[in-house]
Amino acid sequence: MNYWKKKHSFPYNSIITFIILAVAASFCFLIQQFVPTDTHVPLIFVLAVLFVSRFTDGYLYGIVASMLAVVGVNFVFTYPYFEFNFTLTGYPLTFVTMLAVAISVSTLTTQIKRQEAIRLEVEKEKMRGNLLRAVSHDIRTPLTSIVGSASAILDNNETISDENKLELINDIREEAQWLIRIVENLLSVTRINGESAKINTEVEAVEEVIGSAVLKFKKRFPDVKVEVDVPQEVLLVPMDAILIEQVLVNLLENAVIHGRTTSLITINVLVNHADKRVIITVEDDGEGIKESVLPTMFEGNLSSEEGEECDSKRNMGIGLSVCMSIVKAHKGDMKAENKADKGARIMFYLPMDEEEK
Repeated sequence: MNYWKKKHSFPYNSIITFIILAVAASFCFLIQQFVPTDTHVPLIFVLAVLFVSRFTDGYLYGIVASMLAVVGVNFVFTYPYFEFNFTLTGYPLTFVTMLAVAISVSTLTTQIKRQEAIRLEVEKEKMRGNLLRAVSHDIRTPLTSIVGSASAILDNNETISDENKLELINDIREEAQWLIRIVENLLSVTRINGESAKINTEVEAVEEVIGSAVLKFKKRFPDVKVEVDVPQEVLLVPMDAILIEQVLVNLLENAVIHGRTTSLITINVLVNHADKRVIITVEDDGEGIKESVLPTMFEGNLSSEEGEECDSKRNMGIGLSVCMSIVKAHKGDMKAENKADKGARIMFYLPMDEEEK
């Protein structure tokens, strides 16, 4: 439907206008059998014009609908029926008033939609700016470390001990792995920040996606214990499995890097059947999240606000902003909080029904 609407806006908008006006007329004919007066008809058609303005693009269709509504009310629903009569007492004023109201409603509705589109574009540009600021820091710091370690090995190859060489090589490997994670995050961003920010979803088993993410995480942090608690039922949720796996890996790694003392991570999966959504939480037993960071931690600009977060391995700005963007693209949401006892909890939900997306 979205593709057809984009490529054939005139037919789409015309059909929408016709359907809404036809429904309004049918409703008026139905009520006419039970109500002796026709005073309700103009109000119903003004409401129809409001819907036309809401579900079509631009001013044209709302204005055309308002003019058709005024003429249709006079011709069909004003005595003598199915004849034009502009000489009735008070009708010229009613005609002008209804036309003015309908056109005003159409104009205002179109302006509101345009303002909303502008607001969404501003938010998108803000997110891109935050990501660029985070990326500039996250890439520069590990690259500097890699160049420094490699230079130390090359310049002091004969005098440096094998133990120091291995230490420097291990630093290069860790920084290179961090760069790979950043590149993966950026690739995820490019998939969800296109013109329409549309993602392709397929029904996936939540347990399998979580298992894949945990397996990837354990390769980097084998000493951290991960417990997964999922319902007995098989949960099938429409999602982009690669992107959601990226979210889980980012959250698991953040739990270790920023928890500092994290030794146990728990992933809980809950089902809210009333709201038709699945809720996934990632909890750790680390030091928790600073209260000053919580309100802005998903905006991707943390690298310049907290001293210890400025190190490339402490900066969670880009990872969490990417996570939020991915979840939002799935029509979900994400939030973070500190646990009452110890550690932090980050949770996000995904709609279980494809129609909601």
